[in-house]
This record gives sequence, structure tokens and C-alpha cells, in this order.
Amino acid sequence: MCGIVGLFLKDKSLEPQLGQLLSDMLVTMTDRGPDSAGIAIYGSAADGRAKVTIQSAEPTADFSGLAEALTENSVDAVVTVKSTHAVLDIPAGKLDGIRAVLAAIRPNVRVMGSGDSVEIYKETGLPKDVVARFDVRSMAGSHGIGHTRMATESAVTTLGAHPFSTGADQCLVHNGSLSNHNNLRRELVREGMTFETQNDSEVAAAYLTAEMAKGKDLGEALTSALDDLDGFFTFVVGTKSGFGVVRDPIACKPAVMAETDQYVAFGSEYRALVNLPGIENARVWEPEPATVYFWDHEKAA
Repeated sequence: MCGIVGLFLKDKSLEPQLGQLLSDMLVTMTDRGPDSAGIAIYGSAADGRAKVTIQSAEPTADFSGLAEALTENSVDAVVTVKSTHAVLDIPAGKLDGIRAVLAAIRPNVRVMGSGDSVEIYKETGLPKDVVARFDVRSMAGSHGIGHTRMATESAVTTLGAHPFSTGADQCLVHNGSLSNHNNLRRELVREGMTFETQNDSEVAAAYLTAEMAKGKDLGEALTSALDDLDGFFTFVVGTKSGFGVVRDPIACKPAVMAETDQYVAFGSEYRALVNLPGIENARVWEPEPATVYFWDHEKAA
């Protein structure tokens, strides 16, 4: 049992409140997942720059002098430290090679996510503590997703927490269990994907990344997932401009959605949505089994 939340803002006037709204939604789901929590915020993108969120079990040692070490390796970086995580602001042209550079100069650092706009923070502990640790409430953005985890099949670790990110500006949160993840992982490795964990949810994220690399948009990739993924699942997925939701054909995991002129929201339970602005006037529904729901800022523009 886990808790999922997501918020896709249509009204730009709400963007300064995204971190606050999403944090409140996440904390409300604490009893569905007290082991660990994570959140992805899609903020503003700067021309010619990219973001890389990294994590360290020993942040004092790993983050000290990191900007200088990156400069020595021809990466002009601004390093912003947030507890056990740091966000690297780097030239966009350096994004493809940043993992190799970090592996060489800081081998114990792990990349949580990267891209033009996404920042991902996740740690073990209660959602309220994770939110406070990374000052998520102060963050602005256009959309975001979050997860509270109750581990059932793997250890409670930072890397095992959601969201999982396997592609630039892509991330996924999952409630459920996949039965064919081992076979699918082997297929994806043959296609060139790499994995940090044995978690089935990371396989789902990598599957969507691989499908979008073939030219599909998020909605099309989620449609393909209904044929290729076996098990019980509810996915909420973010891309640079998109937000998608899908449930398996049996749809035994709880889910509720709400939509107004200002936003689209997702929660594992309705109580995650009750404090959103204008929720009393929202269209509220349970997403149908085997049905893809997909919104995209670029297509709406």
C-alpha cells in the first residue's frame, strides 16, 4: 500500500503555490506510506541550462568543493545544497556526460533526476519530514508528482523511494506490483537502459522512457504499457510539459481525480484533494480501468 499524488496546473497564477499544495497533498497520504517519500517539481527552465538533482549519504564530504571539482572537469556548475541532495545547474550541452563526470569525481553520489526543469527529492522517513528537509513548500512550478511508500518487496532505502526517473525530465510514481518486471528489465538492458535498483517501479519508468525514445508521446507510451506490463498498477507520470495517469485493467488500487479550469489533480484517496482551491466546484471522478488520462502544457498552448 502506497500513496500517490499529482498536480498539473493550468492557471499560471497558482505556480508559486505548487510546492505548498503538493506538499499538503503528500502529507495527507502519510498513513498509506510512512517508510519513505519523494516529490518531483517541474519548475522554470533556463535557456541553455540544465538541472541535475543528486543525493549523497555523506553530503558534507561529497558536496564540499563539488563546484570547483566540476569546473576542473570542464563543467561550469552552480551547486545548490539541500540537506542530502544538491541541484547542479549546468550547461545543457554537458547533461549527457554528467553522470560519467560525477562517477569519476564523486563515486558515492547518485543522480535522482535530470533535465531542463525537473528537481527530484526523496528520502526515507515520514512525508512531513521529507518535505521540511528539502523546503519543498517554497518551490514553484507548473506541475509535480509525489509518493509515500510502504515497502512490500524491497528494502527501505533512498534509491528505493519514488519518484523514479530514467530519462530527461521524466519520472514516475507507482502504487501496485508488476509480475513481469524481471523479464522486462532484461529486455530493456539489451536495449541500452541502465538500472540503479531491483525495484519493479524503476522498470516501469524505464519502459516509458524507452517507448518515448521511439517517438511516442507520454499518452501513447502509457497506452502501450497496458499491453506490455503485467500486474497491478496505478501510475502517475510527469514529463517536461506533460502529466499522465493510467490504471491496470483490474484497477484494484484506489484512485481519484479532480479537474477545474485551474488544475488537474490526482490522489490515492479524495482526502488528498480536499484542500485544493475550488475543489468544491471540481469535476471529481474515479479514473477508469485500462484508460489513459493525459494532459500537456505544450498541446494546450
